[in-house]
Amino acid sequence: MNVRRIWLDRDFAAKQQWSDFLINADLIPDDQLDYTIGIYDQEKLIGTGSIFRNILKCIAIDSSYQNENLLSQIIQSLRERLQEIGYQHYFLYTKPKTSKLFRSLGFTEIAVTAELVFMEQGFPDFEDYLVELKKHERMTKHNAAIVMNANPFTNGHLYLVTEAAKCAETVYIFVLSEDRSLFDATTRFELVKEGTSHLSNVVVLPTREYMVSSATFPSYFLKDQAQASIAQVQAVLDATLFKEKIASALSISTRFVGEEPFSEVTEIYNQAMKKTFGSELKLVILPRKRIGEEVVSATRVRGLMEQEDYAAIQPLVPPKTFEEILKQKNK
Repeated sequence: MNVRRIWLDRDFAAKQQWSDFLINADLIPDDQLDYTIGIYDQEKLIGTGSIFRNILKCIAIDSSYQNENLLSQIIQSLRERLQEIGYQHYFLYTKPKTSKLFRSLGFTEIAVTAELVFMEQGFPDFEDYLVELKKHERMTKHNAAIVMNANPFTNGHLYLVTEAAKCAETVYIFVLSEDRSLFDATTRFELVKEGTSHLSNVVVLPTREYMVSSATFPSYFLKDQAQASIAQVQAVLDATLFKEKIASALSISTRFVGEEPFSEVTEIYNQAMKKTFGSELKLVILPRKRIGEEVVSATRVRGLMEQEDYAAIQPLVPPKTFEEILKQKNK
């Protein structure tokens, strides 16, 4: 038996063998991968595992080799690769029936649904994140939450926050920490803080990797290509983690979202939250803010930036966001 890298982007035959192997193991071959290894018995693929960023994915073992300790070999090889490139903290998806195997290899469960278990290993971990959130907790009873990418922060986002702030004693805004947007995470976080600074009952927090991230909800960042069935499974996981762990940590009883007329994936997410939250957590879906017939959205703003139509952008965003957009123009 030997372990070797599979170059999915270069070796079509090896990719086909890998893809068939995963399908036989009841897994979906994933295109979002940075690094893949295979364990071979001569030329027969008997085990595989992959990495995307700091997420372990597409791990499968041939059932006739289950007693060969191949899983720990794969995990160890992937860990070594992650540590080489500087990661000390990593995530893993698996099915509920196999989560016990990964627990025995040192992984900890963060969230469990009927179809998925989301696990992690290393530090800082989810418990550290909850401690960070608790430092910003306000001891109020009627609390709401909004999770936003704010790419960039618009008057539509501000409208959503303002409406939530009228209904709740404290509104916790979680700004996506994922850096896969036109505006980087630090800039987006600061624009939200600046744009809501006049609202005394608003607290702005980072999501780290625990809300709408490459780890919890990768389909969110592949809206044009994401398969609805995969997005649905991921959305339920993300909603479950929020309801069971994050909302309870900050006594959040309501989550506000904007209605979604454009993105199928975001609409799937809204519906998954509605179903997952049930009666335990209220989901309020507000109509989008409009100027005339036009819905105010970050997508619209980015489109106008491409056209360099700054006069049309100005009424759609708060002053600080507009300043940042002009800065981007001059870069």
